[in-house]
Amino acid sequence: MLNNNVYKALSDENRRKILDILLDGDRTAGEIAEHFAMSKAGISQHLTVLKNAKLVYAEKRGQYVIYSLNTTVFQDVLKWLLRFNKEES
Repeated sequence: MLNNNVYKALSDENRRKILDILLDGDRTAGEIAEHFAMSKAGISQHLTVLKNAKLVYAEKRGQYVIYSLNTTVFQDVLKWLLRFNKEES
């Protein structure tokens, strides 16, 4: 069963956009923020929700925190969704 934090994280359009950005590779919060018209504090809040849902990893490298996708959780989401397809067949 998926964690409720995953549903919460995926329910927001801005967080889904962050995940799309990270599909192209790891990014700092500043690099992610360049794609949005919101404060860095707002981006930080969205990243915290994504981290709590374990959808992204955050790794400290020097003075930067690098964010990357946690593909294992996405595999779990896909498995969960595919169950519905099997039940309808």
